[in-house]
Amino acid sequence: MRAPLPEGYTQSMAKGSIVIAEDDPVLRNLYVKKFSVAGFSIRTAADGEETVKVIEEEAPDLLILDLHMPKLDGFQVLEKFPKETRSFPVIVLTNFVEERFRSRAEELGADDYFVKKDMTIRSLLDMAERLLSK
Repeated sequence: MRAPLPEGYTQSMAKGSIVIAEDDPVLRNLYVKKFSVAGFSIRTAADGEETVKVIEEEAPDLLILDLHMPKLDGFQVLEKFPKETRSFPVIVLTNFVEERFRSRAEELGADDYFVKKDMTIRSLLDMAERLLSK
């Protein structure tokens, strides 16, 4: 589902396209709002299966991926888009603080990893802009 751009923005003005895969509607809407205002074109997914479909329809410039989602979890989504063959970086967001989750995400090609309780939206925006500028 493509989120509307804020008033005054057009698709051509967007800094890049981002898929936000987050099952929590409050967080998903917050991310959509902040990234849209920052000038990104946003599509969203509420579960892993929807994430795969959205990416297969049109590859994003960046995927922001929650690990704990219904139907397919973030690890399963990463397995479907191996780093060697995908054209976009992935930022993993999670509530899991255990090192084994970070290690597994890195093994599957996550470009960055953020524990939600330790992050700010500003730091997430900065991370996205850094990855997109590479």
